Amino acid sequence: MTDALTKLLYERDWLMADGATGTNLFNMGLSSGDAPELWNADEPEKIKKLYSLAVNAGSDIFLTNSFGGNASRLKLHSAENRVRELNRLAAELGREVADAAGRPVIVAGSVGPTGEIFEPMGPLTHAAAVEMFHEQAEGLKEGGADVLWLETISAPEEYQAAAEAFALAGMPWCGTMSFDTAGRTMMGVTSQSMVDMVNALDNKPLAFGANCGVGAADLLRTVAGFVATGTEIPVIAKGNAGIPKYHDGHIHYDGTPELMGQYAVLARDMGARIIGGCCGTMPEHLAAMRAALENTPKGPRPTLEDIAEKMGGFSSASDGTGDQSDAPARSRRSRRRS
Repeated sequence: MTDALTKLLYERDWLMADGATGTNLFNMGLSSGDAPELWNADEPEKIKKLYSLAVNAGSDIFLTNSFGGNASRLKLHSAENRVRELNRLAAELGREVADAAGRPVIVAGSVGPTGEIFEPMGPLTHAAAVEMFHEQAEGLKEGGADVLWLETISAPEEYQAAAEAFALAGMPWCGTMSFDTAGRTMMGVTSQSMVDMVNALDNKPLAFGANCGVGAADLLRTVAGFVATGTEIPVIAKGNAGIPKYHDGHIHYDGTPELMGQYAVLARDMGARIIGGCCGTMPEHLAAMRAALENTPKGPRPTLEDIAEKMGGFSSASDGTGDQSDAPARSRRSRRRS
């Protein structure tokens, strides 16, 4: 056990990750269209507050403010020459918060997609993707991240390029994909095919799973798909706080803290070892999730019907891996609202 995350996973049955980055930063004044990563240099106290919100709510792991910190995405803000700096600062600020927590807290260096399409459909080559991910990884490593955390990936080629880049950086890593198209990623990856891909990697992640997507119910169904393969690699569940709604000029997620507490327990009982939230997940959601995980005895593995009853049904009849036409679909009457 040479890294902090492996040590915690060995000691604990489950770990709680953090919640939303963008939602919280918008509440702090970030404008739509601005690069959050620039705040690592310009608004460091706000970024430390972001991290502290998760830690104070009970998170064992929080992700750094570096999701879009690769050269391709920062180029949109004329900051492509600041990749190393902005990622280093993201991790340094996180290290400061984690070290003051008084308990083991993992600083996970967030790495999001490049925003480009792989050849032959697009211009991105494997070598260019590896280079971009490696540059970002080195910045996060310099800043003191415990682990790299690939997230919201759709293309298997991008996941594989990141794995190669993280090996070059000599850093342990975790990686999640976003299953948002009838149980598949945008590029057609299913839960089964993700497990197959992860198993075939030379540089395997410490943990893998799903984040973001459509809603908590769909994400739990994807987690069920992972677990059904019998994988021995720890599974991550990081679902959105309900369903996004446009209200009074802004996006609002309709998941209540109570609902997210139920989601966390279902994820744990399903077999997920790392459980957190994604878009719309605020500190009050995290606090409810932590309380539910600590105070609810472990139960039997939930069925799809159990998930639908508590989470409100699924957005599609199938998870993409086979015929599940009998699975309860989300409806106006069945879906719970905040």
